[in-house]
Amino acid sequence: MSEPMTPAASFPYATHLDVKFPALSVVDVPALITACKDRWYNQTLCQVNDSVIRLGVLQGEYHWHKHERDDEFFFVLEGHFFIDLEERCIELKPLEGFVVPRGVVHRTRAPERVVVLMAETAAIVPTGDG
Repeated sequence: MSEPMTPAASFPYATHLDVKFPALSVVDVPALITACKDRWYNQTLCQVNDSVIRLGVLQGEYHWHKHERDDEFFFVLEGHFFIDLEERCIELKPLEGFVVPRGVVHRTRAPERVVVLMAETAAIVPTGDG
């Protein structure tokens, strides 16, 4: 790990935890991707039981963090996405996914713009546990 966990406030993330598409509505991912102007955009798309599906349109790197009570699933739609763990780096290509188990320190990064879906509990704090 190249740096200790850093407070999320020092990073320019556009994180939207509101549910954009309620049940029984079409989830229009292409429109959100097209409209995205942020370098690190995270929008909750919908809620399924106690979990949420989020869209990430990302470029750059997130800070090192962990989630003590929640697993995270990342699924790449477009681009190449990296998940740095303390002892290895996972590279994901389009249509590949990976689960980061609860309690595992990690950092995500995208050298070029990438589009990712994430599945996690609705209670998760995206920037990590404090």
